[in-house]
Amino acid sequence: MSYGVSAALQAAVYQHLSGDAQVGALSNGAIYDAVPAGSVPQTYVTLGPEEVRDASDRSGAGAIHRFTVSVVSEAAGFGTAKTLAGAVCDALEGAGMTLDRGRLVGLWFERASARRTGTGGAIRQIDLRFRARVEDD
Repeated sequence: MSYGVSAALQAAVYQHLSGDAQVGALSNGAIYDAVPAGSVPQTYVTLGPEEVRDASDRSGAGAIHRFTVSVVSEAAGFGTAKTLAGAVCDALEGAGMTLDRGRLVGLWFERASARRTGTGGAIRQIDLRFRARVEDD
């Protein structure tokens, strides 16, 4: 197994989302690897948890990465969050990203979960789960 590609995959996902015009416009550029301390914009995108399992074979080391990208919004209703979540999916699903280490074989959307959080359910959060297959050269 190789976990060595994890940082490169995370960096590529972050860069890809940051460079996507639709995601940038809908989030006003608020795309975070880690949510900053203090006040945050009303709507933003953040990279979240990751699970990795071995996918090595005779050809070499590889792994399946399941990771979450979250859309968080204080806007009324789920409309703003769902529109941005759709743009995130459009940007990532099947994206051909170049990694600093290893190679991305494929990237697929797996599932989403939408819920209300915060005091009185004032915050809407949509967690998008993706699966990436990587090989470590």
